[in-house]
Amino acid sequence: MAPRFQFDIHATDGKARTGTISMRRGDIRTPAFMPVGTAATVKAMKPGDVRAAGADIILGNTYHLMLRPTAERVARLGGLHAFMGWDRPILTDSGGYQVMSLSELAKVTEEGVAFKSHLDGSHHMMSPERSMEIQRLLGSDIVMAFDELVPTDTTRDVQAAAMERSMRWAKRSRDGFDSGSDHAEHAALFGIQQGALDEELRQQSAQALTDIGFDGYAIGGLAVGEGQEAMFGVLDYAPGQLPAHRPRYLMGVGKPDDIVGAVERGVDMFDCVLPTRSGRTGQAFTRLGPINIRNARFAEDTGPLDPECGCPVCATWSRAYLHHLVRAGEILGAMLMTEHNIWFYQQLMADLRAAIANTQLSDFANAFRARYASGGKDR
Repeated sequence: MAPRFQFDIHATDGKARTGTISMRRGDIRTPAFMPVGTAATVKAMKPGDVRAAGADIILGNTYHLMLRPTAERVARLGGLHAFMGWDRPILTDSGGYQVMSLSELAKVTEEGVAFKSHLDGSHHMMSPERSMEIQRLLGSDIVMAFDELVPTDTTRDVQAAAMERSMRWAKRSRDGFDSGSDHAEHAALFGIQQGALDEELRQQSAQALTDIGFDGYAIGGLAVGEGQEAMFGVLDYAPGQLPAHRPRYLMGVGKPDDIVGAVERGVDMFDCVLPTRSGRTGQAFTRLGPINIRNARFAEDTGPLDPECGCPVCATWSRAYLHHLVRAGEILGAMLMTEHNIWFYQQLMADLRAAIANTQLSDFANAFRARYASGGKDR
């Protein structure tokens, strides 16, 4: 029988690790990138195509699914996996970020966050207990604790108060998860480290989370506009503050070079809307940097998006055809561009895993960065 949750580290190279998370719905190879399926769909992709690209796990969102179609309805329809046709692990974001960023008149109290829906203005309360209930109804495999996110440019007092409240909410999330029927017997719970750009606050957060005890630990509060240099400054120490024998998940990251740098600093898991959102707007990721397929220079370009890519899109269609589809607003354009981007991200993760296993990560990372920066600036 597959374990509820097990993380095995197979090889290390500096701070970087490659390993496997084993769960009942399948293994997750790390470092892993999770395509974002916010509203029970990885936009413009069928689940089988997401899996074919190499994804072991996808992400769903508590906030969006609680509002539409509602977690209760998803539960009545057999859970999120059956609802969307994805039979492998799903991680659900707790909803905290969306509550803060999308909702009108959100009010934070010790109980939770009272907010108005961005869809219809209806009033809701999201608490740690409610977040755990929603994620249980969805049938999530990896559940995220409910936390409070504040901008990195707020005062230290505000950051400290939010971190301390998040740690109290983490304990309530732990208690709510453990009491959630039989869900806790086959799912995992991750805590979220907060503390903005402050090393001392992040150490306090890491210690509080470790004392509570979680299956994995996320690094939250980054990729919110602070810039890569500041983010890497935090990642120089934050992963090492968390338990070494547990997965480390950097939430909401990100760009390919962000991922490479974070893996070098010891991060195991990532998610971001970038590959799907970019695909829908005509941007493709390549080994020579991103390109805008709308550019007139591609109107008669018979080459593939990326000559080194083995995805079905690059094997079949030209830049000229994709240029035509995107410029014409054809749905197929968004679908094919997104499929390529998802393949690109999954191939990057496979290359990172291989480089770590062969203790060649530094050479791979330096070569990747040099090539990625060389051709994308004006494309």
